[in-house]
Amino acid sequence: MSDLTVAGAPQEVELLKQATERQGAERLERRLIIALVGGLLLAVSWLVMMLGWHRQIAQIPAAIGALILGIPLLAGAWRELTRGRASSDSLACLAVAAAVATGNFLAAGFLAFFLWTANLVLSRTAWGAQRAIRDLIDLTPDVARIVEDGVEREVALVEVHPGQCVRVRPGENLPVDGRVVAGTSNVNQASLTGEAVPIEAEPGTEVYAGTTNLTGQIDLEVTAVAGETTIGKVEELIREAESTKTERQELIEQLASYYVPVVLMVAGLVWFFTAKSADTDIRDQAAIRAITVLVVTCPGALLISHPTAMVAAFAAAARLGIMIKQTRTLEAAGTIDTVVLDKTGTLTTGIFAVSRLVPSEGIEGASLLQAAADAEQSSNHPLATSILETATKARITPADVTGYQEVHGRGVKATTGGGEIYAGRANWITEINPDIAPAVRDVEAKIEGMSGVHVMQDGNYLGAVGLEDRLRRNAHEVIEKMRHLGVRRVSIFTGDRLSVASRVGQAVGVDAIEAECLPEEKHEELKYLMASGHRTLVVGDGINDGPILASADVGVAMGLSGSDIAANSAGVALMNDDLRHVPFLLELARKARSVVAQNIGFSLALAILGLALAATGQINIWLAPFLYAAGYVLVIFNSLRLVRFGEEFTEAEDARRRLEAARPVKPTRSAMQAA
Repeated sequence: MSDLTVAGAPQEVELLKQATERQGAERLERRLIIALVGGLLLAVSWLVMMLGWHRQIAQIPAAIGALILGIPLLAGAWRELTRGRASSDSLACLAVAAAVATGNFLAAGFLAFFLWTANLVLSRTAWGAQRAIRDLIDLTPDVARIVEDGVEREVALVEVHPGQCVRVRPGENLPVDGRVVAGTSNVNQASLTGEAVPIEAEPGTEVYAGTTNLTGQIDLEVTAVAGETTIGKVEELIREAESTKTERQELIEQLASYYVPVVLMVAGLVWFFTAKSADTDIRDQAAIRAITVLVVTCPGALLISHPTAMVAAFAAAARLGIMIKQTRTLEAAGTIDTVVLDKTGTLTTGIFAVSRLVPSEGIEGASLLQAAADAEQSSNHPLATSILETATKARITPADVTGYQEVHGRGVKATTGGGEIYAGRANWITEINPDIAPAVRDVEAKIEGMSGVHVMQDGNYLGAVGLEDRLRRNAHEVIEKMRHLGVRRVSIFTGDRLSVASRVGQAVGVDAIEAECLPEEKHEELKYLMASGHRTLVVGDGINDGPILASADVGVAMGLSGSDIAANSAGVALMNDDLRHVPFLLELARKARSVVAQNIGFSLALAILGLALAATGQINIWLAPFLYAAGYVLVIFNSLRLVRFGEEFTEAEDARRRLEAARPVKPTRSAMQAA
């Protein structure tokens, strides 16, 4: 029963989200009805006055309209006051109340109408952003085709649980995250990763909800559903961006809390110096000027300066498959001056190939490969995978393992019928058996520049397997781009040997290399950099990178293929393995900081301009709400520029991938040899 409850929790959360969104849409409709009813009453009042009918009769619909439109403003002001932070609703409510107090019901009504309409436009914009998120999630079908004992049946997505088998036919979107267990197909993952070229899915391939199955029928073993899917997590991150308050946003709100008393004081001074005369008309004019000051200086545009820019930046990042977990992470990325890169799987592809077998004296190469495969068969490390693939091609079957232990950053220990086998780093092997140190040094000299897996069985040193992987395309270009963006120091932290790390470091042009590091040593090196005042960004993909990804100012996990520990520890997860997304993230963060600063500047400039015009009588109460709304519009449209940021990057990358996909593939040397 407990398993069922846990499995159903994500679906219940998803249903709750949908219900909340429906409530948001209904609330927006109610606000629109209020605006229409109030506006109609004001129009009737204005028409009666234009026709010259009795003034007192004309005031009745105006008073009712002002009451209908003013109550929501009063509710917003009350919420602000109970939180101890008077803000835009408080000033707006005070302005409407002052207009009513002076007997200007029609002015009060139109004032409330324009302010309410401006807030309605902002609410519609926010709801539209939520709707866009919902559209992203709607890529996931509401039903799934479950296969049990060879029989298909359609069920609601909320009834699907991890471990079940789901069938997806050509042309359908995937309803769940899963692992292909039968069939082959091309899957378009552009909606999730930004990759234009479809991937080839075959048994064992991880695929994701919301992506499109193009060519063949596939059966999936479900690994995640609803909000637990990768695309569900993207939705959650964007929602968090809307609600998270960073230090800068809190600073803006504090500024607004001081801003309101200053505005009230200025409005009072305007009224005092304008209302010196005993003339009633002049006193009324002074009150109207003071009311106008309150309207044009409402800090609504200031308060949305930060969140609108952040949500737009998150949307731009998501389009390229960059998942940013918190708004503060994006802000921190704008101040980075030091970048730390893992080597394997980050600067290099992480796809290793066995380049050389170097057996110790008196040992056959086949015996070395057999022992290495026996030891590494239970590991998911890239080196282990490559060794097993080579063993399979050599028709070597790993022996049964009766005991297994993986020592992170060092190697593995396996117990088989042939005895205890240690496979891993040279210094770990020699620590266990110092007598083999000379033999290890001899073998090390023969695999200089390669990643080596040294093997010892029952105390006898068998030799090493030398492996190599390739640099990622554009790795050097990426580092140069980061330097152009203001990064002063680029380092490699790796557990690999110094000779291997040096070869990679020289090829890409880094400033420093820390090689043969254990996870705790990487962490200590990072702490030293941060204590020295460096603002650090760490890029990695493995389990060993988890501690420094979590500790850095910004941690970036590489690719969907990276380990869950790395992705969960990092503040940013790249949905594909394109290293160029790292400088794009830095550039986007700097652009977002610039847009926020522009928004704040626009908001304050408009407020000062409006204050000057209102205090001198150059703008009347009818135009004041338009100036107030102009601040909202200016800030929103300035922020929306970020949504399209990086489109050139996407278009150029899509064109390159299409060109590569159309280019005929040349047979590799190994393939020709096999033929």
